[in-house]
Amino acid sequence: MSNDKLRRQIAWEAARLMYQRQETEYYRAKMKAARALCHGWVKPADLPKNTEIRDEIQALARLFEGEQRTSELQAMRIEALRMMRMLARFRPRLIGSVLTGHVRKGSDIDLHLFSDSLEPILQVLDEQGVIYDVERKQVRKDGQERIYTHVHVTDVYPFELTVYAANMAHTVFKSSITGKAIERVSLAELEQFLQHEYPKIDIDAAVTDAANRPDRYQVYESLLLPLENVKQNPKHHPEGDALYHSLQVFDHARDKLPYDEEFLTAALLHDIGKAIDPADHIGAALEALDGFITERTSWLIANHSLANQLHAGTLGTRAKRRLRQSENYQDLLILSECDRAGRQARVEAPEVDEAIGYLRHLTTMFG
Repeated sequence: MSNDKLRRQIAWEAARLMYQRQETEYYRAKMKAARALCHGWVKPADLPKNTEIRDEIQALARLFEGEQRTSELQAMRIEALRMMRMLARFRPRLIGSVLTGHVRKGSDIDLHLFSDSLEPILQVLDEQGVIYDVERKQVRKDGQERIYTHVHVTDVYPFELTVYAANMAHTVFKSSITGKAIERVSLAELEQFLQHEYPKIDIDAAVTDAANRPDRYQVYESLLLPLENVKQNPKHHPEGDALYHSLQVFDHARDKLPYDEEFLTAALLHDIGKAIDPADHIGAALEALDGFITERTSWLIANHSLANQLHAGTLGTRAKRRLRQSENYQDLLILSECDRAGRQARVEAPEVDEAIGYLRHLTTMFG
C-alpha cells in the first residue's frame, strides 16, 4: 500500500472515530486508527495531520447532516452572541468550530473568558438561571503541568467556557490542529461578522428570540414534578403516584433503547397529562408538549393507551390496522411493555434530574 493511500485511510478512520464521538482528541484518534489499519508500528511520516482529519470530519458531516448543518451553524452563532453579551464584562472570545464553520452533530460552543476569579462568572450564570458544571482539568503542555478551568453550560446548545486570568486577554493562543494562532473574535467582531454573514436577518431580534425561547428540558421537568401528587388506582398501579410510575417506565425504556432520545422522551412524558386533565390525559399532554417534542414522540404518546388495549385484547380491528401501518408500531409495543413493567412498588427508579440529565446528554452527544 502506498504511503499516500495509507495516510488517507488513517485520516478517514480517525475522522470516523471522532465524528461518532468514540474519540475526542486528534492524537488518540489517529493512533487508534493506525493500529487498526496497520496492526503494528506506523512511521510518524505516514500519520495524517490534524487538519487532514478535520477535513474528513467535515466531509462526514456534510454527508450525514446535509442542509440542516447550515441552519444549525447559524443558530449556534446566534446562541454564542447571546452568551457573549450576557458575559460581556469578562471580555469573551468565540473560538473553535462555531466560528470557523466546522461544526458537526454534538459540537459545543467554545468561549474564552478572562477573569481573576471564577465566582463573578458563576454569579452571572446563576442570576440568569443557567445550568452548568465546573471542571478543573490538569494538562501537561510545553513541559509544564497546568490546570485549566472549564465551565460546561447545559443549554439549547452545549457551551464550554474556559476561564483565563484577566491579564491574558491579549495572549495569542495556538491551535492544536494547525499549530498556528487560534482564530477568535471579540463580541464586537462577532456582531460585525454575523451582520456580514447573514445580512437578511435581524441579529438583535434573533438574539432576543433565542433568549426568550424556553429550554425544553426545563419544560419537561415542570410538567413531570406535579405527577408526584397524582395518586392512581392501586388495582392497576400498585406502585403509587404517577411520577414514580413514569420514572420506572423511563428506566425500563432506557434498558430497551438506550440511545433513542425520541422514544425515551415518550416513555418519560407519556402520563404528564394526568396532572393537567385526568379526564383526557393524552390530549392534555400533547397540548402541553406542542412545539417541544418531535412528531414521532408525539405519536408514541398519543397511542400508548391503545397499545395497552391491544395487549389486553380489547382493541378494535380498525384501530389495530391503523397502528400496524405506522413505521413506529414496533417501538409502540416496546413502550407498552415498559408501561406495564413500570408498576411495581418499592423498586429503585431514577430521580427526575437524572432522567432529564440523561436526555440532555444524548442531545449533546448525538445532536
